[in-house]
Amino acid sequence: MKYIFGMLFCLLIVSCKSGNKKEKEAAIPEKIKKKDTMIEAAPVSEVRLRSFDGLADTTFIRLADFSDDFAYDMRYATENNFLKAKVYECAECYTRVKTAKALIAANKDFLKEGVKIKFYDCYRPNSVQYKMWEIVPNPQYVANPVKGFIHNKGGAVDITLVDLDGKELNMGTDFDFFGKRAYHDNTDLPQEILDNRKLLKETMEKHGFWSIRTEWWHYNLSSASNEKIANFTWDCE
Repeated sequence: MKYIFGMLFCLLIVSCKSGNKKEKEAAIPEKIKKKDTMIEAAPVSEVRLRSFDGLADTTFIRLADFSDDFAYDMRYATENNFLKAKVYECAECYTRVKTAKALIAANKDFLKEGVKIKFYDCYRPNSVQYKMWEIVPNPQYVANPVKGFIHNKGGAVDITLVDLDGKELNMGTDFDFFGKRAYHDNTDLPQEILDNRKLLKETMEKHGFWSIRTEWWHYNLSSASNEKIANFTWDCE
């Protein structure tokens, strides 16, 4: 009998604990249960890139809206440039559609080599060209804004190459170094530098760009040479 009563007592305790657990679970508000479920099931948002469909080749676009395969160091939106002055309100890279298409095509070739384009400067509004001319009124370093420059047409970019971790390839000088060491025809440089510049130059030329002799970083899109000088500006958020 004692054994039977003992068994019944144990069963009663287990039943009470089970009941208490169910009561506690039932006491949890439905809102909290739903909230936990929502957190677990929350979808990951995706950044959607824009398409060039329906856009004229002369339209100005923000390059980052059409490709996320580039790197940026927009020097003229900082004081880290030869002017020692910030002349852009904010760091953005805009180009005309035709220039963007050529840049994306070139970058696909670079990616096959394990590198990608990094931008120092892109389209430059003519009002910014005037700011630069006020600081350094010397046509050897800054194009006269009255005549304008292909940067002001949305057809020029200042670039380098970085590896997929963002490390810059050695090009021999920093951006905007004005001296013989930055010249394309200067072959008195280590082979690594010559190879890096060759990769940059030959790939850009393959996609319709041409360089200037004294600046390894500067490239113009041939088909944009006859575009009009522009003063399109963008909003800074």
